[in-house]
Amino acid sequence: MQQTEKTSTFQQAIEAVEALSLEDQAALLNLVQQRLKHQRREDLLEQVSEAERDYATGNVQRGSAADLMTELED
Repeated sequence: MQQTEKTSTFQQAIEAVEALSLEDQAALLNLVQQRLKHQRREDLLEQVSEAERDYATGNVQRGSAADLMTELED
């Protein structure tokens, strides 16, 4: 999607929200916030599951912060 299309869609969404009553805008804001929290929670759970799978398969390394810095410098 091109940037102008994104901007246009975003602008249309803003205009649609502004056309709502203040009560409906507040309800929409609450709904969007709840959905974002849910999505972040789902993303975090997926990251935890991936980390657990990596740990179970031995796909992890142990070490100190200094070890990490040495590894990154190499």
